[in-house]
Amino acid sequence: MSKFKYIYGPVASWRLGRSLGVDLLSTEDKVCSFNCPYCQLGTTGCLTDERRVHVPTDEVIAEFKQLPDVEIDYITFSGMGEPTLAANLGEVVSEIKKLRKEPIAILTNSSLIGEPDVQADLILMDRVIAKLDVATRTTFERMSQPVAEMQLMTIIRGLCSFREMYKGHFDLQMMFTEINEHEAKDMASLARLIKPDQVELNTPLRPCNVKPLSKESLARVQEFFSGMNVRNVYDRKEFTTDVLENSEVTRRGRNS
Repeated sequence: MSKFKYIYGPVASWRLGRSLGVDLLSTEDKVCSFNCPYCQLGTTGCLTDERRVHVPTDEVIAEFKQLPDVEIDYITFSGMGEPTLAANLGEVVSEIKKLRKEPIAILTNSSLIGEPDVQADLILMDRVIAKLDVATRTTFERMSQPVAEMQLMTIIRGLCSFREMYKGHFDLQMMFTEINEHEAKDMASLARLIKPDQVELNTPLRPCNVKPLSKESLARVQEFFSGMNVRNVYDRKEFTTDVLENSEVTRRGRNS
């Protein structure tokens, strides 16, 4: 079997079970609209908000046609950066659905979620896990370190508008560190405004340059989300999964 370049795993995901990753940004540099200091992929090599085709659709689909019989709970778009930056995202999803029956998910930083073409692609997903880490512009600059001119309020409005139209399962992921812990109450208010099916409270437990909040600290954060459907990363259950032969699993991004 030839080496898989664009699909990887399955990864044992605390959110999605056995998650087969799809990377439509497969390059040596991370391609993202943010440069989050906690990202396990490291510094963003290509900081951009421009959508373009990085990986040809037919090459990705060719790899799906080579898939052996492996247990998969979700097919998940993540990989080497922000997956909505791939201009052929919707096209690839449509082609995968012709071949596979597993539900399809995406992990997005929400930076482009207000754009009509991005919303059209996301509508095709069975599950959207969208990130919102901050409540103020100042903390947005520190926590997300976005591409120039990107506005937090534009992202929040995009999250609200997409939530209104989306009929699939919508999760709001919130990553907490010492940088944004003080905004927990305001972030809970934003979550109530957006009305996700589930709020995922996360803190960077994988190796990176930012220390995670303790279990006790994240529990205090969770108190602000009372009455909401909340999942805490410290409550995750560990398990293992068989990995595809010749699968590159280093590009797991937020697919965990």
